[in-house]
Amino acid sequence: MIGFPNAKINIGLQVLSRRDDGYHNICSVLYPIGLKDALELIPNQDKQDIVFSSSGIPVPGDSSSNLCLKAADLIRYDYPIPGLRIHLHKHIPIGAGLGGGSSDGARMIKLLNDCCELGLSWGEMHHYARQLGSDCSFFITNKPAIVTGRGDETESINLTLRGYYLVLVYPAVHISTKEAYAMVTPEPVEFDLEKFLLNHSPGEWKDLVKNDFEPAILKKYPEIERIKKALYASGALYASMSGSGSSVFAIFQKQVSLKEQFPECFVWEEELK
Repeated sequence: MIGFPNAKINIGLQVLSRRDDGYHNICSVLYPIGLKDALELIPNQDKQDIVFSSSGIPVPGDSSSNLCLKAADLIRYDYPIPGLRIHLHKHIPIGAGLGGGSSDGARMIKLLNDCCELGLSWGEMHHYARQLGSDCSFFITNKPAIVTGRGDETESINLTLRGYYLVLVYPAVHISTKEAYAMVTPEPVEFDLEKFLLNHSPGEWKDLVKNDFEPAILKKYPEIERIKKALYASGALYASMSGSGSSVFAIFQKQVSLKEQFPECFVWEEELK
């Protein structure tokens, strides 16, 4: 069985306060996009071991820390799961603020539920996803959502960017979530992000819809700031860093092709749905 875990972008990201558990309370709107990995799951009833392999973009660290394996271990603790062969083809850039690892873990939960006929409810899948990481729960539903708490409390919203065009630029700068949070000062805000996005078009977002990670990260990594300025110079209605970076996305009114403008970067372009 094969699934295709997709990436997301953050439209606005407010870092509101530090929590007692060491995480931060945030508010952000997540929007799924068409950039995808590929995840293959093959059960082996004759064995009990789980074999993991990957291709495409190299996945750093020990494979045992991969969220696909962690998802399988979580569910295996509660359900009789057979031996598995898991192969991940990585296409979503890592450390880019696009949620690729979280999406892989969430899709693994859904694949196991289908492939092994576990009968997990929507709520049960969310329960497992929240144990994997903050963004994972969003990818279970995989629809535009407002996320709060440490990013694991999601509520779908009626936001559509259908008909707009997305250009995503990743400059191969890896920014860890830990590094990003170390550079930001939490601050409560009264700006109602969800209400604003639902009542204003992307052409009105520029000065009010902000990513709190940007000031410090753009200062430390000027190449990211140059990308954002170049996207606006090319006619973007709105441009922002996604998540904790380092990718920058831009929303355009009409289709554009900017790959030649960023020859040293990974560039993804699509019509949004």
